[in-house]
Amino acid sequence: MENMTSGQNVALEKPAIEHREAYGTAKTENLRDNGLWRVILPAFVVVCCLILLSFPLIILTPLFFNSLNSNAASNLANTPLTWVWITMVIIEAIIIAVVIRGLIKIFMTNSGSYSSK
Repeated sequence: MENMTSGQNVALEKPAIEHREAYGTAKTENLRDNGLWRVILPAFVVVCCLILLSFPLIILTPLFFNSLNSNAASNLANTPLTWVWITMVIIEAIIIAVVIRGLIKIFMTNSGSYSSK
């Protein structure tokens, strides 16, 4: 006396066989490197930090020295702008220092901690 409905027949059938294939795991991949990235990455970060530091200072330095000139338009109008350029250099130096510190912490602290085998 089998008391099976169509829902119970489905449970007894074998599921369809699926073709599965693993494409590379950590156990099968060659994870060794020559360590070149440990030199290139910090060098690239240092170059980027120097570029980041130099561009605002290259722009603001001539403006500052021009504001020291007694024949500058702002000095002739009795509204010297020397304090503006000094303030901008200080503010940009602080912002750049925070960004450079973050880049160095992100990219240069962990690159030396991986030991090569």
